Amino acid sequence: MNLTQILFWFLSVLTLGGALMVVISKNPVHSILFLIITFFAISGHYVLLNAQFLAVVNVIVYAGAIMVLFLFVVMLMNLNAESEPSKNKYLLYIGTIAGSSLLLVLVAALKKSNDITQAIQLKDGDIGLIKNLGAVLFTNYVFPFEISSVLFLSAMIGAVIIAKKETSI
Repeated sequence: MNLTQILFWFLSVLTLGGALMVVISKNPVHSILFLIITFFAISGHYVLLNAQFLAVVNVIVYAGAIMVLFLFVVMLMNLNAESEPSKNKYLLYIGTIAGSSLLLVLVAALKKSNDITQAIQLKDGDIGLIKNLGAVLFTNYVFPFEISSVLFLSAMIGAVIIAKKETSI
């Protein structure tokens, strides 16, 4: 086994273990911290796939911003066992049926997939690099990129106008 395989298996175990602990953990703060660990492990997989841009974006956006926001929301809600509403016993049955149905669909989709058994062939080692992404983004997709920029700008201006309080004279 070479170093890449060892890193892959370590990150896979870390990802699956973190995801399992997110579901199993009773404390919501601990669940969020395990989810952050899972996101870092997924970013490690992106680095192994030579997609450094996705790894950095995953760490900054998901582990950095969204999970910190979740952590603040959970801490501000001050969840405890006394304030928890009573659970309906039928929700457990509905959840079990829904989860089993999802598992059945996933297994059926994986059984019919032929792409899993085929080896992935890459042209060269520079797939997924930021330089290539920037070159494609600003040559082939420059018009949609600029249109999305204008849409984001108009959405920000609309949000500021809506949030601005009316002043009365």
